[in-house]
Amino acid sequence: MAAGAAARRDQGGEKRILCVGLVCLDIISVVEAYPAEDSDTRCVSQRWQRGGNASNSCTVLSLLGAPCAFMGSLAAGHAAENLPDVTARDFERVDLSQYKWIHWEARNAAEQAEMMRRVERYNGARPPAERVRTSVEVEKPREELLPLMGLGHVVFISKDLAQHFGYRSAPEALRGLHSRVQPGATLICAWAEEGADALGPGGELVHSDAFPPETLVDTLGAGDTFNAAVIFALSAGRSLQDALTFGCRIAGRKCGIQGYDGIV
Repeated sequence: MAAGAAARRDQGGEKRILCVGLVCLDIISVVEAYPAEDSDTRCVSQRWQRGGNASNSCTVLSLLGAPCAFMGSLAAGHAAENLPDVTARDFERVDLSQYKWIHWEARNAAEQAEMMRRVERYNGARPPAERVRTSVEVEKPREELLPLMGLGHVVFISKDLAQHFGYRSAPEALRGLHSRVQPGATLICAWAEEGADALGPGGELVHSDAFPPETLVDTLGAGDTFNAAVIFALSAGRSLQDALTFGCRIAGRKCGIQGYDGIV
């Protein structure tokens, strides 16, 4: 296990944002049209790029100017198999005083739940100004991941997860799943071209329209970009409405470019 950035404050003394989760290799093949099932299609081009939800979010946070760090399994070569997820024991080595926000990509739920409880124990012994805010992204509709929704201060749920439960819109999903988050938590759901909605700590529902680019180029990592931009704004003290709108705006920019260069 390794952190992709040193676990210390930046030179200006600002605390960092830590993303915990996956880094992987994305191999993207570009074709002229979406291929029919069982057909052979010639690639126009192909590229390899670093991927993984937490890794992508960390990339966007860095581009936005946030001091940040990544924690996950790293491989020495270009590709590797069966890299283990970060465990609660690994997380014990993290100096929580160096961070203002920690974000988890929901994966190995039992281990991550213990990590999040460690942060809550840490926060319980600190004044409000020194506490670490937490967020978790629950993307996959897997039953074992759902308890993590009750542990984060900010919870991101995916459209796929919402539809798995039978919800047909973000507001419907937020109202239906709100009982799963802890009191005072914020629940957020992005719904592609329909924008995003959030249910705030006081039960207020806020919405932002999407900001589609003139030409759709690359949607890979758009959700990770949205999450990062929302976290960036909230960690800077901006309102939930401003953060939601900022997230949709930056995610829209990302969809208009290949990769992340030029996102800001």
